[in-house]
Amino acid sequence: MTSIMDLDLLHDLVVPSLHSPLVQRRRAELISSRVFLVAVTFAILTPLWIVVDVLFFPNPLCWYLAALRAAAAAAFGVVAWGFPRTTEKISVALKALAALLAVPVLFFLVSDPLMMGYKFDSLQLALAAGYAFLPFVMVAGLSVFPITAIEGAAFSAPLILSMVAIVVGGFELLPFSSYLGALWLLGLLAVVATLAGMSQLHFMMALVQQASHDVLTKVYTRRVGEELLNVQFHHADRQDIPMALAFIDLDSFKSVNDMFGHEEGDKTLKRACDALRKVLRRGDIVVRWGGEEFLIIMPNTDPVGARIAIERLRAEGLGNRPDGLPQTASIGIAERQSDKTASWSDLVEKADQRMYRAKKSGKDRVVTVGEEMFQ
Repeated sequence: MTSIMDLDLLHDLVVPSLHSPLVQRRRAELISSRVFLVAVTFAILTPLWIVVDVLFFPNPLCWYLAALRAAAAAAFGVVAWGFPRTTEKISVALKALAALLAVPVLFFLVSDPLMMGYKFDSLQLALAAGYAFLPFVMVAGLSVFPITAIEGAAFSAPLILSMVAIVVGGFELLPFSSYLGALWLLGLLAVVATLAGMSQLHFMMALVQQASHDVLTKVYTRRVGEELLNVQFHHADRQDIPMALAFIDLDSFKSVNDMFGHEEGDKTLKRACDALRKVLRRGDIVVRWGGEEFLIIMPNTDPVGARIAIERLRAEGLGNRPDGLPQTASIGIAERQSDKTASWSDLVEKADQRMYRAKKSGKDRVVTVGEEMFQ
């Protein structure tokens, strides 16, 4: 089990495709807020260096660089206020980060060729060399964002390729050997920054896991479950795709606590939740709704698929009670499109009503879409 969890964690740190909706939202909020902070900082600081350019570089180079800095500052301003200051959509956050990094890439590709043909003294050459260090600054800046390994490689690549383009185009201000060393250092810095970003992602995922999961059963809490329901329901509504929900109530659970004590009741709950996680797909979401009640959110699942999932769960079982008898459950299934629900709360209410009907009809039953009941 541990090795499987480690592989899942490694996958999540390398590839973002299977991140949970909650992790995606938290990551999007963090990336977008930091993009805004960095963009505002550079929008303010970039034009301040114009004074140095005017004082130390010859005409008309100083004014070309001043205009370029003004344009870069404006571009950073566009990134800061052109994208949401905080967003719950990871695609929007990553686009904002890409736009932020595009500004220094373009600045570097224009500023280095501008300086060709000028003879600099030692001080001017030192200041001009500072322009060549811009990709290093931005690559190092990746370390403040919670990114995966693939994202780190994708965002570092344009910065590294911009330096390659300067060398291939013959626009280097420093000796060729210096640029070869700089390329090696830039690549190494990109790896270190990406690892730092992955470390941030790991820490963020751990915090999300701790804050969003029920301590006893390790499934999502109701507060987080409502948030995820809202996200999944609106996504399904926008995309016009199915979304199923199963409301599960463990049968006669009060008698477990009364007869065997709360410690045995807790163990029974844990066994039931282990069974739920074992049979469900990775994209399905288990929520402890209250006491011995659980919700299973099944994105992009129609009534047939939901029934198959519940039949698989019942075949596997929900573990045993302290007396050795199997723990059963009354289950209600609802589906957004088939039940024509207008909100996630309506969908939960429909599944709850069907669960209640299953409970009143003798327990250990399932009532699915169309009010069909089966054992």
